Amino acid sequence: MTKQEITQLLEEKHQVLFDWLAKQPDENWLKGPKGKWTTGQHIQHLVDSNKLLNKAFSYPKFILKYKFGKRNRAIRDYQIVKENYCKKLKISQEKATEFNKKLRAPSLAEKASLLTELQIQQKKLQYKTNKWKDTDLDNLLLPHPLMGRMVVREIIMWTATHVEGHTKTLIDKY
Repeated sequence: MTKQEITQLLEEKHQVLFDWLAKQPDENWLKGPKGKWTTGQHIQHLVDSNKLLNKAFSYPKFILKYKFGKRNRAIRDYQIVKENYCKKLKISQEKATEFNKKLRAPSLAEKASLLTELQIQQKKLQYKTNKWKDTDLDNLLLPHPLMGRMVVREIIMWTATHVEGHTKTLIDKY
């Protein structure tokens, strides 16, 4: 996928989420299925995830190369990234649950600012994606807690899948 296609995909996946959230009553922000996250926790998680990725984009590229290395395989397309993540998530559900266990539940008073923060973070990610050179997107690696080291272009594509997954969960179960 080109940078423009990736940023468009990010925009579309986030917009579906924002559209769904806009239709939900405020009391749903604090609710979730028994033993599952609240709507607010899903949004907090997405904000945290996007912030971490944006922070990684802020490091000098030579630091990323030194710390995480360079690509040593062909770049995967969006569909493969999505399929690999879904497979990994299924077999590592306990690891994913443990990783996110301590996520606090944002209050209703935090809803507007958290939604604004998610919009800001996703726009930053799109901007930074477009500013990076294709060679850097295709050769530098970043760590992912479930997937291991991923090519930067792939981890950005994964972000679209990540948002889509949380949106689907919210629509289906909340």
